[in-house]
Amino acid sequence: MKDPGLEGEKVAVIGAGSWGTALAISLASTGREVSLWTRRPETAKLMREGRHNPTYLPDAIIPKNVLITDSLEEAVDGANMWVFATPSQSVREVASLLKTYVTDSLTVVSVAKGIEIGTLMTTSCVLFDCLSPISKNQIAVLYGPSHAEEVAGFKPTTVVVASYSSDTASRVQDVFMTPYLRVYANEDIRGVEIAGSVKNVMAIAAGISDGVGYGDNAKAAIMTRGLAEIKCLGVAMGADSSTFVGLAGIGDLVVTCMSNLSRNRNLGYAIGQGQSLESIQSEMTMVAEGVSTTKSVIELAKQLHVEMPISEAVHKILFEGVAPADAVRQLMMRSAKREDWLNAPRISDIEPTL
Repeated sequence: MKDPGLEGEKVAVIGAGSWGTALAISLASTGREVSLWTRRPETAKLMREGRHNPTYLPDAIIPKNVLITDSLEEAVDGANMWVFATPSQSVREVASLLKTYVTDSLTVVSVAKGIEIGTLMTTSCVLFDCLSPISKNQIAVLYGPSHAEEVAGFKPTTVVVASYSSDTASRVQDVFMTPYLRVYANEDIRGVEIAGSVKNVMAIAAGISDGVGYGDNAKAAIMTRGLAEIKCLGVAMGADSSTFVGLAGIGDLVVTCMSNLSRNRNLGYAIGQGQSLESIQSEMTMVAEGVSTTKSVIELAKQLHVEMPISEAVHKILFEGVAPADAVRQLMMRSAKREDWLNAPRISDIEPTL
């Protein structure tokens, strides 16, 4: 395997779903050498021959300077930046296979939005756990309001990169910036991950509301009070409260709750229309991260004694058989509260490895 250096940046995108494919296309537009890994050999063959992703992003053309492969070793060979774009619950499995390829000059970027079931780790923590002896300063996350279809179509998009190291954040910023993809830097990796992950739960809630037919007032309430829940959980975990009014917070929350391109919102809509979770997931080709994240969020909230009534309502609807109308009634009839979440105190501090 080649020893990756800092010159001639090669980027390996691990995961060829819609988001991984879109990022590979965007990165290749800068002239960089890019590899794109997909798990199945037959999928890699189809993508190489057709130069598109027929399952997840059929209308986007994959440039010739993107190497498409089903070999992890080939994908990361010579790459000094890895971008993890697998579903969040698969990050551990795939990262564990790459431990022996870690170098001191490597930067690892997670774009997977979710919280691991069981460990309750965010993806940056999972990567740190699996890729030891990697330094936490070599890890970054890239989140924000960014539909894959729009990024692949070169429509203007803004995202945020966060890392414990400002140098690492700057490096990722430089690599990903294009005339159509603007990247801001942030050192609050924990806040960015919590914001980007929990907003998927709120998108399911917004979709359920739309599916039932509750209207704009209800959706506005879900988004606003949902942001309050996201912020309270994040601050309890040591995040910076200002992160939640940025791109990873309110930005991603708005686009995911409002857009028909949002798989989490669409899943919620189908639930609100009366379909079962099992039937919806069996028909989906893409993963709605909010489903598994709902389970993890409820466990985190219990551990930290953070009140998250909307998240609890989503959990009841998805996993406990509660009808949406009944869950909404329970939400609306809760005891009266003050709107003082903007000044919520920091409750505790959890180590990065959680």
